[in-house]
Amino acid sequence: MSNSLSVFSRSLCITAGIFTLSACTAAPPKTSAREQQALVEQATFAVQTNFMGPNVAPHALALLAKSKAIIICPDISSISLVIGGSGGRCVLLSRDARHSWSDPAFYHLDTGSFGLQAGYQHSQLFLFITSQRGIQAMLDHQVTFDAKAAAAFGKHTRNSQSSYGNDNPNGIYAVQRTNGLFAGVALGGSKLTPVSSANRAYYKQIVGPEDIVINMRVNNTAADPLRRALMRASKQ
Repeated sequence: MSNSLSVFSRSLCITAGIFTLSACTAAPPKTSAREQQALVEQATFAVQTNFMGPNVAPHALALLAKSKAIIICPDISSISLVIGGSGGRCVLLSRDARHSWSDPAFYHLDTGSFGLQAGYQHSQLFLFITSQRGIQAMLDHQVTFDAKAAAAFGKHTRNSQSSYGNDNPNGIYAVQRTNGLFAGVALGGSKLTPVSSANRAYYKQIVGPEDIVINMRVNNTAADPLRRALMRASKQ
């Protein structure tokens, strides 16, 4: 009897730990200017390591070249044990008619999943937005991806347009890098929410994503290295 109770107690502890970690992934994002700058620097490093140099995935470059905007989530934390969840902070940047990139608007991603594999991992997530409709969707108060959200590498090749079909009318394609490898990822059930307090802290005024990435009404020179990195990467 005592052994059974011991096993049951350990199971409860493990389950409690899992839900605690899942809750952490959905915790309110940090909002000070210094913390947002750290996120911008992480995003800059993610662009430099994933889209520059000899080991760049051709699929990723092809998607970036076609993108009107990009969302970079440099550190997505995931945990799974029957019930899982993941989340992380992200930045959205758009490209204007002169191919200049905007300053970043700040977002938070939350997602839930069901699976059998236990584990905890970090990954990088990139959302390539290839249509104006997709950009407008991102400017909504909250974006919820359905089961049709495309896994970018499912059918895409460097010389093929097949993944840009009518099955994905918003033109939003997701790519995840885990353990050094790129792969397409389904986003069904994920929620992407703008973080107003983060935008306000970073630009020291009340601004929304549209002010930042469409009207380009504000600028923080500390984000210029990220903008330059995207400019160089998208010209390769």
